[in-house]
Amino acid sequence: MSAYPRKELEEMVDRWLEANKKSEQEGDWISHLGAMYTDAAEYSWNMGPNREFIARGRKEIEDWALGAHMEGFEKWRYPYEKIIIDEQLGEVIGIWRQVAPVKRADGSEYEVAGVGGSWFRYGGDFKWCWQRDFFDLGNVKSMFMELAADGKLDASVKQRLSKLAKGQQLPGVYPIHAEHGFAKKASALLAMIRIVLMGK
Repeated sequence: MSAYPRKELEEMVDRWLEANKKSEQEGDWISHLGAMYTDAAEYSWNMGPNREFIARGRKEIEDWALGAHMEGFEKWRYPYEKIIIDEQLGEVIGIWRQVAPVKRADGSEYEVAGVGGSWFRYGGDFKWCWQRDFFDLGNVKSMFMELAADGKLDASVKQRLSKLAKGQQLPGVYPIHAEHGFAKKASALLAMIRIVLMGK
């Protein structure tokens, strides 16, 4: 017996995709997506080797995931390319792209290389109870650099990058493990330099 009827999960996906389109059109992610999470939902993604973003509960999801972390990305588009539904587990995987709201001088779109995705767990009543995003952080950084070089990086994203460079973190960002001290970091850097220069 399945966790949820297939048709119910398909309708949830349809509602989600429609809400995403409205969010992109209006630049308002909280209003359209916030109500699609259970009160105790969890939403997370990786932000690098020792950083995880985790929002616990609908309020944190709205304030942090759909709010603070979407500042500067309100008009970005995240078109879904593929949806996989597992009605036995009540889970969905959506594969999407990341497209900036500006274009290059030649008319082509600024788009993060590769694909990203979201792994959802259904909580009933047309709401997600868990979500985990995945994407290539290196490709995202590369896109930011290209946008910056072309003078098309959103002002709020510039401010965010400046804060991050100074050690300030956005809400909901936690270390995965204890930070390494200076000696360990220096040792790792020297090891990589040796590998690059000497091949060993």
